[in-house]
Amino acid sequence: DRFLRRLEAMMIVADREKTLVLTGTGDVLEPERDVMGIGSGGNYALAAARALLDTDQNAEQIARKAMSIAAEICVYTNTNVVVEALDSSR
Repeated sequence: DRFLRRLEAMMIVADREKTLVLTGTGDVLEPERDVMGIGSGGNYALAAARALLDTDQNAEQIARKAMSIAAEICVYTNTNVVVEALDSSR
Protein backbone atom coordinates (compact mmCIF):
# COMPACT_ATOMS: atom_id res chain seq x y z
CA ASP A 1 0.00 0.00 0.00
CA ARG A 2 1.35 3.43 -0.97
CA PHE A 3 0.49 5.01 2.39
CA LEU A 4 2.42 2.41 4.38
CA ARG A 5 5.68 2.76 2.45
CA ARG A 6 6.80 5.66 4.64
CA LEU A 7 5.19 4.75 7.93
CA GLU A 8 6.91 6.96 10.50
CA ALA A 9 6.42 4.79 13.55
CA MET A 10 8.79 3.22 16.04
CA MET A 11 8.33 0.65 18.77
CA ILE A 12 10.75 -0.55 21.44
CA VAL A 13 10.58 -4.27 22.13
CA ALA A 14 12.60 -6.10 24.76
CA ASP A 15 13.05 -9.27 26.70
CA ARG A 16 15.57 -10.15 29.41
CA GLU A 17 18.45 -10.41 26.99
CA LYS A 18 17.80 -8.06 24.07
CA THR A 19 16.31 -4.62 23.39
CA LEU A 20 15.44 -3.53 19.84
CA VAL A 21 13.65 -0.71 18.04
CA LEU A 22 11.32 -1.67 15.20
CA THR A 23 10.63 1.08 12.65
CA GLY A 24 7.71 1.56 10.32
CA THR A 25 10.04 1.05 7.35
CA GLY A 26 11.01 -2.41 8.57
CA ASP A 27 14.39 -1.57 10.10
CA VAL A 28 15.47 -3.33 13.29
CA LEU A 29 17.86 -1.26 15.41
CA GLU A 30 20.05 -2.31 18.34
CA PRO A 31 21.08 0.17 21.06
CA GLU A 32 24.64 1.42 21.30
CA ARG A 33 24.40 0.90 25.06
CA ASP A 34 21.82 -0.86 27.18
CA VAL A 35 18.99 1.70 26.82
CA MET A 36 16.90 3.25 24.05
CA GLY A 37 14.50 6.16 23.71
CA ILE A 38 11.96 7.11 21.05
CA GLY A 39 9.35 9.80 20.62
CA SER A 40 9.37 13.55 21.10
CA GLY A 41 11.31 13.42 24.36
CA GLY A 42 13.24 10.28 23.49
CA ASN A 43 16.66 11.92 23.35
CA TYR A 44 16.13 13.57 26.73
CA ALA A 45 14.90 10.32 28.31
CA LEU A 46 17.79 8.42 26.72
CA ALA A 47 20.34 10.85 28.14
CA ALA A 48 18.77 10.65 31.59
CA ALA A 49 18.57 6.85 31.50
CA ARG A 50 22.22 6.56 30.52
CA ALA A 51 23.17 8.74 33.47
CA LEU A 52 21.03 6.63 35.81
CA LEU A 53 22.50 3.29 34.70
CA ASP A 54 25.29 3.69 37.24
CA THR A 55 22.81 3.76 40.16
CA ASP A 56 21.37 0.84 42.10
CA GLN A 57 17.86 1.46 40.71
CA ASN A 58 16.03 -1.24 38.78
CA ALA A 59 14.97 -0.86 35.13
CA GLU A 60 11.46 0.39 35.95
CA GLN A 61 12.75 3.03 38.37
CA ILE A 62 15.28 4.23 35.79
CA ALA A 63 12.61 4.40 33.07
CA ARG A 64 10.20 6.35 35.27
CA LYS A 65 12.87 8.84 36.41
CA ALA A 66 14.18 9.29 32.84
CA MET A 67 10.65 10.03 31.58
CA SER A 68 10.12 12.48 34.43
CA ILE A 69 13.31 14.32 33.46
CA ALA A 70 12.31 14.31 29.77
CA ALA A 71 8.88 15.75 30.69
CA GLU A 72 10.57 18.64 32.48
CA ILE A 73 12.65 19.48 29.39
CA CYS A 74 10.43 18.66 26.39
CA VAL A 75 7.11 20.49 25.99
CA TYR A 76 5.72 17.57 23.96
CA THR A 77 6.39 14.99 26.69
CA ASN A 78 4.10 14.67 29.69
CA THR A 79 4.24 12.81 32.98
CA ASN A 80 1.51 10.28 32.11
CA VAL A 81 3.60 7.10 31.89
CA VAL A 82 2.47 3.48 31.65
CA VAL A 83 5.20 0.90 32.25
CA GLU A 84 4.66 -2.64 31.02
CA ALA A 85 6.95 -5.01 32.92
CA LEU A 86 7.73 -8.64 32.15
CA ASP A 87 7.35 -11.15 34.95
CA SER A 88 10.89 -11.85 36.16
CA SER A 89 10.04 -15.35 37.44
CA ARG A 90 9.69 -16.81 33.94
